[in-house]
Amino acid sequence: MTHKNIFAVLCGTAILAVAPAYAQEKVDLAALHQIKDEAFQHSHVMDNEFYLTDLNGPRLTNSPAYFGAADWVVKQLTEWGIPAHQEKWPFGRGWQFTHFSAHLIEPQYAPLIGYPQAWTAGTNGVLTGEPMLIDSLASDADIEKYKGKLKGKIVMIGEARPLQMSTNPLGRRYTEKDLADLEFAPDPGMGGRGPIFLGGPQGGRGGGRGFQQRLQKFLAEEQPSLVLRAGQGRSEGGTVFGGGAGSRDPKDAVAPPTVVITPEHYNRICRLLEHKIPVKLEFDVQTKFQDERTDSVNVIGEIEGSGPKKDEVVMLGAHLDSWHGGTGATDNAAGSAVMMEAMRILKTLNLKMNRTVRIGLWGGEEEGLLGSRAYVKEHFADPETMKVTSQHAKLSGYFNIDNGTGKVRGVYLQGNDMMRPIFESWFAPLKDLTEGAITIRNTGGTDHLSYDAVGLPGFQFIQDPMEYDTRTHHSNMDVYDRIQKGDMMQISAIVASFVYNTATRDEMLPRKPLPKPQPPRGQGGRGGAPTSQQERN
Repeated sequence: MTHKNIFAVLCGTAILAVAPAYAQEKVDLAALHQIKDEAFQHSHVMDNEFYLTDLNGPRLTNSPAYFGAADWVVKQLTEWGIPAHQEKWPFGRGWQFTHFSAHLIEPQYAPLIGYPQAWTAGTNGVLTGEPMLIDSLASDADIEKYKGKLKGKIVMIGEARPLQMSTNPLGRRYTEKDLADLEFAPDPGMGGRGPIFLGGPQGGRGGGRGFQQRLQKFLAEEQPSLVLRAGQGRSEGGTVFGGGAGSRDPKDAVAPPTVVITPEHYNRICRLLEHKIPVKLEFDVQTKFQDERTDSVNVIGEIEGSGPKKDEVVMLGAHLDSWHGGTGATDNAAGSAVMMEAMRILKTLNLKMNRTVRIGLWGGEEEGLLGSRAYVKEHFADPETMKVTSQHAKLSGYFNIDNGTGKVRGVYLQGNDMMRPIFESWFAPLKDLTEGAITIRNTGGTDHLSYDAVGLPGFQFIQDPMEYDTRTHHSNMDVYDRIQKGDMMQISAIVASFVYNTATRDEMLPRKPLPKPQPPRGQGGRGGAPTSQQERN
């Protein structure tokens, strides 16, 4: 057999090998090649990340930096030839801190690592005093016990927390076994949902939303000069995880100055107090509330379709807001930067897409998916009544990124079995970039849920965990330097290809049955819509 014949046989075999993957779905390999080339050779994704973090971070919803970031996104999309605008929705007052310092003065000087909690007051100058240690404020009985005893005091809430050295690496990628396990459907005994592999620990400090509101009211009435807490569960080694401890509602009383510090420093103070050694602390916290602008904004941009189905829409999105300890790099400037880059790629290549492609960058995600919920309610359906708009029938699907900087390793079907063969076809020519694991399992905690809640196809990608839960998620270490450039480029290429495939597909993406009306959940965190700023999981 000649070399030429061998080559022909091998080529034929290759075609046969991949043919079944495309039997049901058309995949434009020429367009995919262009998308990958643009994503890897001419990437803007880290430039996007820089402007969203180092210049406009952190982006706590309705803070000046959040509005600055929203304005920058509109400007940048417009410069790329993508018409963009902002859409208002009601949120509450903004907040920022403009100065923070914390020190142990006696018995020996040491700087304290930490930052103030969102929506809490400042100290009105330098505050110096001896701390009062409270073992717990976790129940109504605790509130009664300390009523009338805290005014004017620096109050430490919670005992010292023993720290155990971890022998596990802070950062990791999914192994083949992890992905293989994830692809199996959960045990029916688990209720069909299965474990959520990504995201932080559930809940805030315990006690539920109702108790947290009573605690905030109690502290506002008691007026301690400052509340001091150790950083949340994963805090250690100089990394401090924190969120909010006040209310964004202008009608509510302002919470007292509240600070979280690294447990090592908190524990040292506790030990000194236990040994009856006098302790003196010093704080200078300057915060600002913005009551003049209570509407927030989502940023919307659009590439108009060029075919007869241009009134149909494909959406991609991420949340633009962040917490305030770092600059919101992995949560979620990463997702916003990637989605902007996917739009730039599609616009730069001038690929002909039958459907219109629309980006949504959301505010208020950290307070309960508020921005995306407001957008979905306005444009598609109210989940409480399930009365749909005319636009509901025109949305093919929504793709979301919100799990940090890690590579895309697959996608959650969100219970939509009909999408499996479609995603398999789309992942097949991307095997050099990702395994393309597909799982029927749901994943919670981010904006695709706003779409899924009204029966629209909404999907979150599976991403490598990296340091998301261990170092960056809602911490002072959520900064630009924790972003992995190569991973961000990979995500951009995959998202752009999925959006392009959806926009050029003959049919819209298949949907699950329309859900029944859903009464308000009334809980905080990612799954609810609290008026008080509890830490989102």
